[in-house]
Parts: sequence; structure tokens; C-alpha cells
Amino acid sequence: MTDSLRFACTGCGKCCTGHHVPLTLDETRRWAASGGQVVVLIEAFVVDGPGMPADQREHVLRRSHPVPCGASEVRVSVTFAAFNPGRCRNLDDNDLCTIYESRPLVCRIYPVEINPHIPLRPENKDCPPEAWKQGPELIHGQLPVDPQLAALVQASRQADRDDIAAKVALCQGLGMTTSALKSNGFTAYLPEMVAFAGALEGGPTDELSAWTLHVPDAETAGELRSLGLQTTRETPVYYAFIGF
Repeated sequence: MTDSLRFACTGCGKCCTGHHVPLTLDETRRWAASGGQVVVLIEAFVVDGPGMPADQREHVLRRSHPVPCGASEVRVSVTFAAFNPGRCRNLDDNDLCTIYESRPLVCRIYPVEINPHIPLRPENKDCPPEAWKQGPELIHGQLPVDPQLAALVQASRQADRDDIAAKVALCQGLGMTTSALKSNGFTAYLPEMVAFAGALEGGPTDELSAWTLHVPDAETAGELRSLGLQTTRETPVYYAFIGF
């Protein structure tokens, strides 16, 4: 892949269809207040152990939070996202965004990647080929050319770090305490939004809940239990397991 990419949005609306959009905590409050559904995605890892991508150590540590699990602990990363299995609820009949001036941070950054360890690859995006053949230079040397865009990327990464403790506390308060193992998958919850919105406004609690790791693979589950961690392979009832 070239180290330089051009890009200009064609307005096709494909990036606004069938994608769950990660939200900051403040954006989650606004989304919930406007009647939107939120999906909660959770993954976990052991520090310098199972699930820890060694090449991303600093990045994943800074956007995760420690929680008790069995006789030990894991670190969990929690994503609150706008639930968009189809068209985004904010698209009009012409595929234009009706909240463009206040759209989420991730929407402002697209198609640039937030994770510094994931390169931008046009073939992984929904944008048509012509989008990558026009417009100004977007990426040079793996970094955004526009300083304002680069600042938005940094703001998104910082929000992940700033919000994680409150997100974990909210999950604990609502009983969303089963996680997948990072690199193995996610657990996904669709919380009842009245309770979820109330928890958002109520603020975090200091109560620590026991967490469980959903691990379908018997060998991996055994390795985790040998580390004192609590695992389950039972069919989920209150969440979905999304494996890779």
C-alpha cells in the first residue's frame, strides 16, 4: 500500500448504513436522549498474557480498565456505539446527514482509522473507488495531512482513555459483566434504554462486580482458568458473542 492517499467523499451514504458508530460518553448521552438505541461491545485481556496484543500494549492499556474476574483480574475495553443495523436514523431521503454539524467524532474522522496500529486500507472501506481518485491528500506517511483531522483523531483516542472508567462502572451497575477475550471476539449487549439513560445520568459507582469471560474454545478457557479467571461457554441469554 502506498504511503499517500487522496480522498473526497462522494456522498454515497454507505458509511452511514449497517455500521455501529462508536460514541464518546457525552455523545452517548445525546444519542440516548434523542431516542437512539446503543449497543455495548466489550472485550478483555490479561496484562502481558492472553488477549494482549504485544505490539499494541500501550494503546490497549490506556483505553482499558482493571476489573475482578474469578481469583484474579482482567482489563476490559468497553465501546458504546450507536446501533445502526440498517440506515442511520439521522439520514434523510437523499442520504444526507441531518445532524451534520453535531455528528459524532468518529463520523467526522471517517475514513481515517482511530487505532494507530491499523493502517488505512481503501479496500476495507465502503467508499466507491472514485472517492480515492479525487480530492486533496488525506494520508501521507501513515498520518493525516490535515492538522484539524489529526487533532480529531487524538481527541477520539483521548476520549477512549477518559471515559473508560465511567463506562465500566455503568456496565457493572447494569449487570453487563461478561466479556469476550480480545482477539477472540466481543460480547454485545442491547440495554433497555430507559435504564441505560438513567445510569448515564446517575454517574459511576465504586462498587466492583465479578466479571466473567465468555470463551467458546475449551483449550483457551482452560488456560484462563489456570490463571484463576472465571470463564463460561454457556449459550448467552442477555448478550451476544461475536467471534472473529
